[in-house]
Amino acid sequence: MQIEQTALPGVLILTPARHGDARGFFCETWNRARLADHGIEIEFVQDNHSFSQARNTLRGLHFQAPPDAQAKLVRCGRGALFDVAVDIRKGSPSYGRWVGVELSFENGRQLLIPEGFLHGFVTLTDETEIVYKCSDYYAPQSDGAVRWDSCGIDWPLSDAPVLSTKDSAAPPLAAFDSPFTWTQS
Repeated sequence: MQIEQTALPGVLILTPARHGDARGFFCETWNRARLADHGIEIEFVQDNHSFSQARNTLRGLHFQAPPDAQAKLVRCGRGALFDVAVDIRKGSPSYGRWVGVELSFENGRQLLIPEGFLHGFVTLTDETEIVYKCSDYYAPQSDGAVRWDSCGIDWPLSDAPVLSTKDSAAPPLAAFDSPFTWTQS
């Protein structure tokens, strides 16, 4: 598996090797032991599958507050999306900075997002499926959001985004009091 650093420490791009023939391909998207050899030791407890019918569907920017904070490993099962992580750890040298990566069925890339980061994505094609692992269970009492257009993200939108009511009403980053604190490693 290829592991790439991004501009945000801890946010990684994982690209599994694909083994293919005339029938298609096989790839190992997560191997706990192999990734532990690279210092990635996350215990995932829940898998989620999201489907978006229309291009320009924007979901996020979401987080779960401690003690239910989640790391996520996101990949695209069908179609293509632009996946984003934003650092919201108080005191972090990269607080408020974001990184975005195109994930598609074709490129097979995955984005590993640690706890303490917002997560969101916009679909680049119709009928896009997103599959992701979470390191903690969904906890509605810890669920939160920051407004999608308040972090300076250069979203690759071809039209107005399709948003949920929750995402439309989320507070901007400037008014957000983060529950996360950066600790130097």
